Amino acid sequence: MERTTPETSAAAEGVQQQRPTVAAEKKIKVLVPIDESDGSFYALRWALDHLFHNYSTGLDPVEQEQNTVTLVNVQQPFQPFIYPAGPVVYATTAMIDAVKKAQEENAANILSHALHMCKEKKVKAETLILEGDPKDKICQAAEQLHVDLLVLGSRGLGAIRRALLGSVSNYCAHHAHCPVLIVKPPPKLPHE
Repeated sequence: MERTTPETSAAAEGVQQQRPTVAAEKKIKVLVPIDESDGSFYALRWALDHLFHNYSTGLDPVEQEQNTVTLVNVQQPFQPFIYPAGPVVYATTAMIDAVKKAQEENAANILSHALHMCKEKKVKAETLILEGDPKDKICQAAEQLHVDLLVLGSRGLGAIRRALLGSVSNYCAHHAHCPVLIVKPPPKLPHE
């Protein structure tokens, strides 16, 4: 005797059931850290495609305003001194100002590209530029903004390089006070 359930009987009738997306079930706030790496942009693209893919269909403007993605770019603080083989050399004020201006322009360009991606998908996006250690600042931002999900890209480092260089995504997975989704980059093609 074969047991039939609502799922099997609907499938038998040829009715295709669709799972609603997270955005349709609950209004969500997603934090996506963005830097110049392909991995961070891939993570943003993944989040837009999988978490907000039916965002623009069937929601009124009030509901659309409640779903947001916050794009955060964290700039490393500039160290105004250099340790050559001899005594400590300090950078000039003009050099410090030039480096800070370049960092601000870099952050603006990165976030502009990310905002354009969100606009194409009709997803409301906010930007945030922070200065400090990316690992700590991302976790602090996730906690202060009360986000529902932190979506991070992975650079795909091997175990040894990750141990030596540290991993922002690994740190955030263990220290963030919200769910963390780490999006691995797609496998490289043989000709790349």
